[in-house]
Amino acid sequence: MGKIESMQRLFFALWPDHRLRSRLDRLVHELPAHGGQQHHPDDLHMTLVFLGPVAPEQRACIERGGDEIQIDPFTLYLDRVDYWPRPRILCLGASEASAPLTSLVQSLQSGLVSCGFEPETRPYKPHVTLARKAKQKHIFNLDSPIEWPVSEFVLAGASTGERPPRYQVIKRWSLQNK
Repeated sequence: MGKIESMQRLFFALWPDHRLRSRLDRLVHELPAHGGQQHHPDDLHMTLVFLGPVAPEQRACIERGGDEIQIDPFTLYLDRVDYWPRPRILCLGASEASAPLTSLVQSLQSGLVSCGFEPETRPYKPHVTLARKAKQKHIFNLDSPIEWPVSEFVLAGASTGERPPRYQVIKRWSLQNK
């Protein structure tokens, strides 16, 4: 009998480069005490579309959805540390919506319909999770925004068997000027 491949939790995301990752990690360590669990610096990212557990046979369809994206590179400005009480996370986000980011998320969601995924009905809230299970909430604006030049997005997956799970990039797509 052949080996059965297990389902993997997948998501599309923006994955920071080394310089930005270092800046985000510094911000995490500059936060006032919050009692939460910090992400490993290599796992910091901004989720675009969470797919959840995906069967291996669905992956080709998902990757074709990524292949169809045609959006120009853009810059995000992250300027606000926020606290979400329901999941108890500290996160970094933007006070103003980014039209190119919203377009990227909507394009990905539309492309995934043919793969059997329902588009998210809740409004998209772009953020980078800095800490989970935070006991202290901290909400403030940064003195100067963190600039994130976005030139690519990725398909990433959660590793199995690790606690907390670690993430790995499975495939990258470049954003190209039209």
